[in-house]
Amino acid sequence: MSDRHDHDHDLAETLLGALDRFAADDGAALLVALDFDGTLAPLVDDPTASRMTPAARDAVDALGATAAERVRLAFVSGRDLEDLALRAAPPVGSYLVGSHGAQTGHATSDGLEAVPLELTAEEHETLTALRAALDEAVSGREGAWVQHKPSAAVLHTRLAGTEDTEAAVEAADAAAARLGLEAMHGKDVVEIAVLHTSKGEALERLRDVVGHDVGTGRVRVLYAGDDTTDEKAFAVLEAGDLALKVGDGDTLAPHRVAGADDVAAVLDRLRASFGAR
Repeated sequence: MSDRHDHDHDLAETLLGALDRFAADDGAALLVALDFDGTLAPLVDDPTASRMTPAARDAVDALGATAAERVRLAFVSGRDLEDLALRAAPPVGSYLVGSHGAQTGHATSDGLEAVPLELTAEEHETLTALRAALDEAVSGREGAWVQHKPSAAVLHTRLAGTEDTEAAVEAADAAAARLGLEAMHGKDVVEIAVLHTSKGEALERLRDVVGHDVGTGRVRVLYAGDDTTDEKAFAVLEAGDLALKVGDGDTLAPHRVAGADDVAAVLDRLRASFGAR
């Protein structure tokens, strides 16, 4: 397992100071919310092969086991909720947000406790049309494929060539516009949902839930993510919160680390701070 002092030198002094301020015991509840792919688990061509790095796995498990009563852990992902629960294997007590906020659940000792997702007849009809349009968009385009979710369809282009990618993305955007839906562009994916959701809205709801569960009116949030869809989560953070960008790219986050093992170092630092009290 990682040791705090083994990792502190890998984190910028400004980030270390921000972590200490975030962890300050001033009566506020703390929500540590983490994206999965690209944040805790390196991006891979096959989504079913995605796994946390050993350091991230150890850090997540340790934080889940030793965090103070006022601390809550959450996983916020574009993945389907059940798939997220399978890949993340979250510690008991963790909150889970799947499909960019369309699905929510809680990790219990008996497994995933999911909030039922219900669509209207009109939403079902729109979803059927969306799935057909994206299936057509990838037809004959090698490496491009469509993932069907309970309330969305996702175009994946990581394995497709440039021309096929551009054509499939253009077709997906056109389908979204035709159906009056929003196309969310991420790293080699375009997700289109029949429900209006975002990681930002999900994070705001989580803040309220944690405040209620812990019994305090004040909740500070640490959010870590790597993709363009995570920027919506960064955008809703408030004074005292901590935004952590993982990897390259433009971002609203004032702090940045290179990859999953650095996220693990951040979690280890927090855990050590909690355990010191």
